[in-house]
Amino acid sequence: MENNGETVKILAVETSCDETAAAVVENGREVLSNVISSQIDLHTLYGGVVPEIASRKHIEKINQVMGEALTQAGKKLTDMDAIAVTYGPGLVGALLVGVSAAKAVSFASGIPLIGVHHIEGHISANYIENKDLEPPFVCLVVSGGHSHLVVVKDYGSYEILGRTRDDAAGEAFDKVARAIGLGYPGGPKIDKVSKEGNPEAIAFPRAKVGDSDYDFSFSGLKSAVLNYLNSCEMKGKSFCQADVAASFQKAVVDVLTEHSMHAVESCGIKKFAIAGGVASNSALREVLAKACGERGVTFYHPSPLLCTDNAAMIGAAGYYEYVKGVRHGYDLNAVPNLKLGQNI
Repeated sequence: MENNGETVKILAVETSCDETAAAVVENGREVLSNVISSQIDLHTLYGGVVPEIASRKHIEKINQVMGEALTQAGKKLTDMDAIAVTYGPGLVGALLVGVSAAKAVSFASGIPLIGVHHIEGHISANYIENKDLEPPFVCLVVSGGHSHLVVVKDYGSYEILGRTRDDAAGEAFDKVARAIGLGYPGGPKIDKVSKEGNPEAIAFPRAKVGDSDYDFSFSGLKSAVLNYLNSCEMKGKSFCQADVAASFQKAVVDVLTEHSMHAVESCGIKKFAIAGGVASNSALREVLAKACGERGVTFYHPSPLLCTDNAAMIGAAGYYEYVKGVRHGYDLNAVPNLKLGQNI
């Protein structure tokens, strides 16, 4: 995609869940700053994200985080060519804080405004980490709120092959972690504890969705873990936390890998990427790297920091929208259930 040789600098804002983030990104791939104010310690007290608290914290932090992003980049607001902001999907109150702040700054400065899809941001994190990556490629997006298997046909052009029918993968990690006494956030804790467990100890199910080769379902797996724990309790037996974690994690990884490799083979595309919070899971990376290697497929993945919610990925996605000529008006609103590829 051509940008006529100009250098495009974007101030990006991300507040879709519980991270207040801002970044300055140049030409979609060079990160000049990436500031993240995490609320994780606060929400850990409640065992998960409390939307009202998240929104209030975003209001407290948003101006400071945007200012810090510009300072770290050594740039002024007037140096920016556009302001990109996540407008969906996510928690509606949290999204509104970022969208309102971006609109206010855009209005006051006259700098163009670009709304960015959160999942498109996660996919675009791969462009930052892998400067040579260009579409088409297959991407698995797995996070607390999303599980998507997508063909990235071009910048901003997607074909969704499969998605979760119920719980997202990260949501299942959080619920199982809570059930076995690990607490929140579940993903990193299960990943760590699983290293000490036997992934073959307990035969948890691998769900198949009858009418789709690519859709996911994790609610049955979550229920199977809860049933196993209840059974142990009723029989007065103890359970091995590490074995439950490792067996559950393997069940998730097996399904994600099987569907992903089926997609790669069916599409005939030799490039595969992962994105989203669960993409930092060490077992998933290891198994996917091996599966891709066996098939002669190049495996791309962002560093763990770029897998979590951050604004650099929004700046990357926003750049390709900017080059295409996309601009949004001040009627841009938060869309909590925004679908990938949906236009407003």
